[in-house]
Amino acid sequence: MNQLAALTETLSRHAPADGIHPCPLPGVSLLRSSTPTMPMPVVYEPTLCIVAQGRKRAVLGATAFIYDAASYLIASVDLPLMGSVIEASAERPYLCLRLDLDMTALGELAIRHPETRPEADGLPVGIALNRTTPALLDAATRLVGLLDTPDDIEALAPLTIREILYRLLTGDSGATIRQMARADSRLSQIARAIVWMRTHFREACPIEKLAEVAGMSRSAFHAHFKAITSMSPLEFRTHLRMHEAQRLMVGDAVDAAGAGFSVGYGSPSQFSRDYTRIFGMPPARHAGRLRSCVETRPEPQEPASVSKRHRCELAGLDGRAAS
Repeated sequence: MNQLAALTETLSRHAPADGIHPCPLPGVSLLRSSTPTMPMPVVYEPTLCIVAQGRKRAVLGATAFIYDAASYLIASVDLPLMGSVIEASAERPYLCLRLDLDMTALGELAIRHPETRPEADGLPVGIALNRTTPALLDAATRLVGLLDTPDDIEALAPLTIREILYRLLTGDSGATIRQMARADSRLSQIARAIVWMRTHFREACPIEKLAEVAGMSRSAFHAHFKAITSMSPLEFRTHLRMHEAQRLMVGDAVDAAGAGFSVGYGSPSQFSRDYTRIFGMPPARHAGRLRSCVETRPEPQEPASVSKRHRCELAGLDGRAAS
């Protein structure tokens, strides 16, 4: 059995039903979907996603990232995206390993293994695809394989995760990983502003305040923010608002006016215009369509009390529920 087949087989056994499956491996979740899914709002925090089977699309602004077993996805900052599984079936479900990136471990590795090549020009983007190498796939397969020997997890999982981080650091994603690991890098400065925005997106979020949080001049902040996120700060805040409004309407059955007010809009008409511009149809109609899609998806093997809000997160997969 080759490495990819072994990873697929192990994920199939430990993620037997559609949904997001936490597991004893630190920072690891297993994901499965037996059908394609509607695009749903998710927030990709600093994360590595390795697909064993199927295909996924993540859309950031106007850019679509499609990844499968040949390429892994790295999100270096918190980003609001639309996520959807685009290739999956009952016979060949979408299967993915998601690993939360440990900034402390990355920083230690970056110090111990300094870059020997000339530093690349420009800034890394907030989300990127890179080729899945045999070495990275081997480490991921061994990590998931520890679920079959749980007594070994405490001793061996941290070592295997460290190996995965090392492969990222020394591979095609190395420049991005090193920027993530440096507290004084432009990427880390923008990441601090994004964290602040995720808490205060209902407010005005003046660019002067965001630049202050990032520790940059206004002009430098605006330029670096757009280079990393593919959006202006105002567009980014609007996407955060729309993702949260959609979650409220689909998951909590809040009406469109109430959702708009909850995310910071004083004008229902302005909320409707912004929502339609981003999602292509008015909020109430779009939310009804998404609710119908979520309700007709096969139920994951979760407790009977699992909520519609949680099922919305399952439909998005790979990221976190937008909030």
